[in-house]
Order: sequence, then C-alpha cells, then structure tokens
Amino acid sequence: MGSNSSRIGDLPKNEYLKKLSGTESVSENDPFWNQLLSFSFPAPTSSTELKLLEEATISVCRSLVENNPRTGNLGALIKVFLSRTKELKLSAECQNHIFIWQTHNALFIICCLLKVFICQMSEEELQLHFTYEEKSPGNYSSDSEDLLEELLCCLMQLITDIPLLDITYEISVEAISTMVVFLSCQLFHKEVLRQSISHKYLMRGPCLPYTSKLVKTLLYNFIRQEKPPPPGTHVFPQQSDGGGLLYGLASGVARLWTVFTLGGVGSKATASPELSSPLANQSLLLLLVLANLTDASDAPNPYRQAIMSFKNTQDSSPFPSSIPHAFQINFNSLYTALCEQQTSDQATLLLYTLLHQNSNIRTYMLARTDMENLVLPILEILYHVEERNSHHVYMALIILLILTEDDGFNRSIHEVILKNITWYSERVLTEISLGSLLILVVIRTIQYNMTRTRDKYLHTNCLAALANMSAQFRSLHQYAAQRIISLFSLLSKKHNKVLEQATQSLRGSLSSNDVPLPDYAQDLNVIEEVIRMMLEIINSCLTNSLHHNPNLVYALLYKRDLFEQFRTHPSFQDIMQNIDLVITFFSSRLLQAGAELSVERVLEIIKQGVIALPKDRLKGLEISFSQAQWLTPIIPALWKAEAVGSLEASHLRPAWSTWQKRVSTKNTKKLARRGGECP
Repeated sequence: MGSNSSRIGDLPKNEYLKKLSGTESVSENDPFWNQLLSFSFPAPTSSTELKLLEEATISVCRSLVENNPRTGNLGALIKVFLSRTKELKLSAECQNHIFIWQTHNALFIICCLLKVFICQMSEEELQLHFTYEEKSPGNYSSDSEDLLEELLCCLMQLITDIPLLDITYEISVEAISTMVVFLSCQLFHKEVLRQSISHKYLMRGPCLPYTSKLVKTLLYNFIRQEKPPPPGTHVFPQQSDGGGLLYGLASGVARLWTVFTLGGVGSKATASPELSSPLANQSLLLLLVLANLTDASDAPNPYRQAIMSFKNTQDSSPFPSSIPHAFQINFNSLYTALCEQQTSDQATLLLYTLLHQNSNIRTYMLARTDMENLVLPILEILYHVEERNSHHVYMALIILLILTEDDGFNRSIHEVILKNITWYSERVLTEISLGSLLILVVIRTIQYNMTRTRDKYLHTNCLAALANMSAQFRSLHQYAAQRIISLFSLLSKKHNKVLEQATQSLRGSLSSNDVPLPDYAQDLNVIEEVIRMMLEIINSCLTNSLHHNPNLVYALLYKRDLFEQFRTHPSFQDIMQNIDLVITFFSSRLLQAGAELSVERVLEIIKQGVIALPKDRLKGLEISFSQAQWLTPIIPALWKAEAVGSLEASHLRPAWSTWQKRVSTKNTKKLARRGGECP
C-alpha cells in the first residue's frame, strides 16, 4: 500500500503489507501506520476483481495468521483505528479529508482481514487474534484486552453518531459492511448458533445500549436512499459502482445469509439492479441480519425486539415499561420507501418482517387509502415469477396472505380502480379493480406453478390468499371471473388424466405382478384437495356476495358442464349443493327468457335473478380450512403459524332433490358468442 496507488498484482510484494504481516511487532505509535494508510487503492468493482484481490493477498494473510499471535500487529492496527475514530466527528465538522481518508483505509484493511479470518478459523481462534497484549521487556505478566468488542462498539458509534456528509459517506458504508462481515460466522456452521461471539458482544455488554439507536439509524438510511457523493468530493477516488471493495464483500456475505435464512439454496440467481444508494442497501442488509439472529440462551434478540416495538412519530402514547429498545420513526416515509424499493428481495423481506412482527406498522399500512402503491409492486413480483428467486416469490405471497387476513383490506381493494396496467401482457386491462387484478395475478402464479415448478406449498398458499378474499369479492372483472373458472377447468382435466392413468395402471397390474405401481392415489388426493379448495372459494363468494358478482355467475353458467362430474363425487357433494343451486336457478330463468340472448341480456337476467333468489334457501354451514397446509416450510425462523383464517360460509340447500329440467348444451352455448371464451 502506501502513498502511491497500488495495483492488485503488486500487493504480494508491497513492503508495507509485508511489514504488517511479518515477524516484527509494530507499535501503534509508529509512523509506519501513516504510511500504510496513505493509499488510493482502486477497489474491485466486480466479483472477478474481488476474487483476484483475494488470490493476490493469500500470502499476506497466511503470514499474518501465522505471525500475529506473537506480533500483535492486527491489534495494533485496530488500536490505531479506534484512536482515530475518537476524533472522527470533529474531523468531519472541520472537513479534514486526509484524516477521514486514512481512517477509512484502516477500516478497509481490517474488514478485508476479518473476512479472511472468519472464513479460515474457529471463533475461539478468531478471538485470540483480536486479543491485544501489551508486554514490556522483563515483565512476564500481561494485560490482555478483547479488542473485538471494543471494535464493534466503535463501529456502532460511528454508524449512529457520525453525521452523514459527502466526506463521511464511504466510511459509513464500510462500517456497516464490516459489521455484516462479522455477523457472517453463522454461514460456516451447520447448527444454529446461540452462544456465538455475535451473541456475546451484540446482545449484552457495552453494545446493548446502542440497540434502538442503531436500528433507527439503519431504517432511516434505508428510507433516505442517500446516493454516493459525486467524484472529486474525496481525496481518495470514487468507485464507479459505489461502495467499493467492502460493499462486494459484505453484499456477498449478506446475500449468502439470506439464502441460509430463507432456505433458498438452488434458487436461480437474478441479476442485481444497479444500486443507487450503497449506504441504504448495506444498512438494509445489516438490519435484516441483526433482526434474524437467533435468541441467546438467556436473552431474546434485542434487535428483533426493537423492530417489533417501534412506533410512529405521530403516536404520542407512552411506551409500556415492559417494552425495551423502543423508539419512534416516521411511518409515512417508511411506507413510501417500502413501496418504491420492492424490486429487491431484501426490501421485500423487510416488508414481510415489519408486517409480521410489528403490529403498529401492520395497523398503519392496512389503514392507508393508497394501498395500491404497496400491493402493485408485490403483484408485479408474482407476475414475473419466472424471473425471480423462489424465496422472493414466497415472501411476496406471504405478504399477500398477511394483508388478506384483514376484511377491511379485502373490501377496499375492490374499490380501487386501476387503469392501463402495462406490465400485465396476457390481456389489455384498460380498467380493472385492484382486487380483480390481485385475483388474476395469483391465479396466473398457480397455473405457472402447475406447469413448471410444481411446488405444492406455492399453490396452496396462493389458494389461501384467494380463500381469505373470497367472502369479500366485489364486482369481479369479467376476465377475473373467467380465470377463476378456467383454473377449475385445468384442475378438472388434471384430475381426469390422473384418474385415467390410475385405471390403466391397475389393469396392467393384473397381468404383471413384478412391475411396481406408481402412487396415483397420492396424486389424486393432492388434486382433489386443491379442487375442493377451489370449490370452497367459489362457494364462499356465491354465499356471501352473490349479488355483487354477476360476472362470476355468468362464467359458472357458461362452463356449467365442468361441475357435472363432481356433483355425485363423495368428496364434493356437500360443497356442490350451493353451486348446483345457483347454476340450476339461473339456468331455469334463462330458459324462460328465450333461446337467443345477448351477453348484456344474460347479465341483466342474472342481476334480476339475484334479487329473486329466496334467502330462506341458505343453510348455515362452517367450512374450515386447515391452517397447517398454508404454512410454507422455507422460512422456519421467520414465518410463525399465525392464523391464515378459517373460512366461514353457508351452503345453499337445493331447491328440489331431483333436477326436473336441464339446460341443453346447445342453449348453454348461446349464453355467449365470443369465440369459445367466456367474456
């Protein structure tokens, strides 16, 4: 390193790095440190360059690992950094670029070394390297000091107390990134850590009082989305991508942590969008890692407690004494930032975390009158399911599940009218309610899953969202009503196909006892379970909001033949009573109206029939959805089995036990003349 700019290829021969990693102890007061830290290193801006850096410094790191227990040079470097941070705030006020630049470089080196140490040694060995021992000649006793805890406290102070200016932007990013790297210890252990050094230092002792202040600062960094200062602001050169080397280190570690936490191993990677604010992104990553630390054996995670309990700045009610680490933040600004940043999976994870764990945030968001600003980005994630990581899709879906547990939300989304949804390409939607669009996107996700990924938990969670909404369906768009029935049609075809395969397999087994039979019974059970969910969703809508949904009745009549085979099926007889009554009642009214009917006339007859349908035919019956089936297993540490909700619906009792009259197929097809598709 040194006063001249260094290239990656020159690092193994750099005299200052050799001295740092060599056998000679360097005092913290030695002028050597000013020379070492006066470099303008062109930090890597890609994973390839980062790998080259790591390969180039292997010899230096190995030498330091071997010699540091005797020389204590790593401890001396940390002491130099700690002494400089005491004057950092004053240096920022005085615009002392050189001092801040050298302090930044010290932290840069510390974080690079910390990453290598964490990857290559146990926590016990790591602590030994961060133990500073000051020995004097002839004195065999030593006073040891654990510098790791002091370093972490210093980083928390730097993040929370140093004002964010152009000259302090980079060192703030590096401080946050260093903490993320420190917290990466979990990645190198198969078992869940509950007694790690992160628990020892961050959940008790001198770092604990900074909990709420740190969480608040990280949230505001995310909210403000401060961009890096323009080139020329610093003494040291700016990096084109913003964030420099330690952004690459910490971002990689934090993304690995996300995969570790969410169980997203095997998910296809998505191209990361160019970051407009490295500080906001790193703050978000650190916040998520802190929030998802496991509880210590003797104490809960204080950072999760802070996230669970913070309130709106407009809320003047006092905090209960039982709630530690409480603080206030501007909910409106936070809501706006969450709506704008949902293109990244880490922002979606933050939204899920807040909705799931902070009741103040959940209540505030559900009371917003502009929920479309939040829901539309979530729907766009699901719509582009093939371009997203599986854990991003699951998080978006679980957010919808949480939102649809609220009846007020389910009602209000049908009152919000949207125009010209450009990203929905299957059909031009010039005007549609937010509720109908939500239904369309969820059904599309189910159909994509059935033909591509075939993940049982994905489609059951999708159906759970529809089930939560079904009693509040209002003025369904004709295309949304059609897609509901089309999904049922697809399920019906799959059911018939599997049933036929099972029959053929059974016949073949009679002639050959040696060939093992496929487990078609299990496949049938799964498909029939999903079919029943769909029937219950349709039934709930007809029972609770029949008069609001003439388009759904129209779609039912148009595709009435689909339901014939399930009328006598023992698994569906109870749920089919309601649907049978609706189909038969309205079919008879259409027969009375004549054979040649326009679409508009059919809808008019349906609306009149809704009023004439006797309410005394309703029969109260509770339908309970098994909550266990909605819970996805991929987020065991985050997703706790809260109520998805049981769906209460009444069954309609048939008007008569034997159908006296059926609408012929010919007359049924006259309900619409739109090229084979129900409008």
